[in-house]
Amino acid sequence: MALLPYLKADCVECGCDEAGRGCLAGAVFAAAVILPADFRHDDLNDSKQMTAKQRYAMRAVIEREAVAWAVGVVAPEEIDRLNILRASFLAMHRAIEQLKVCPAHILVDGNRFAPCRDIPYTTIVGGDGKYLSIAAASVLAKTYRDDCMIRLSESYPAYRWDKNKGYPTAAHREAIRRYGATPYHRKSFTLLPPEQLSFDF
Repeated sequence: MALLPYLKADCVECGCDEAGRGCLAGAVFAAAVILPADFRHDDLNDSKQMTAKQRYAMRAVIEREAVAWAVGVVAPEEIDRLNILRASFLAMHRAIEQLKVCPAHILVDGNRFAPCRDIPYTTIVGGDGKYLSIAAASVLAKTYRDDCMIRLSESYPAYRWDKNKGYPTAAHREAIRRYGATPYHRKSFTLLPPEQLSFDF
């Protein structure tokens, strides 16, 4: 099914999405994208349905052709202080506030959002697979976050963030068990399930 170009045709609309909400390590990233009303691209889709090569190729297209785009970041220590839901909203707000064109309407992937600058918004469950602007935001958020985790992996290779991007894979959790948490781990998250905790008696 082809993605829809917009929800409201009579105003400047931006799509917004986040990446990294379920990770044990790293920041949460969000992107906001305003596409031209006539923008179409057969390869643009929910970033989770695209390969890494497709995502990076599409990022170049989005950055070249978007009316405006921006990426917002919320660090692990902020996530621990705020909780991940509020941190995700803050990342989206930071992205929206950086846009060079102020949107008149925001399309948000998901079912919850916190108002930003009193701009009207609509939440869309599965929106990254329904609307082009949200899909574009999902691509930017995902690729910029992946870039960040790959860079961090150079300093912390044991955690394999270049592969797992901070998500709770078995190898990632085993590294936490063996080497402990890094400054980039989210201390408010359950880094290890009880059965993986080791105790010294």
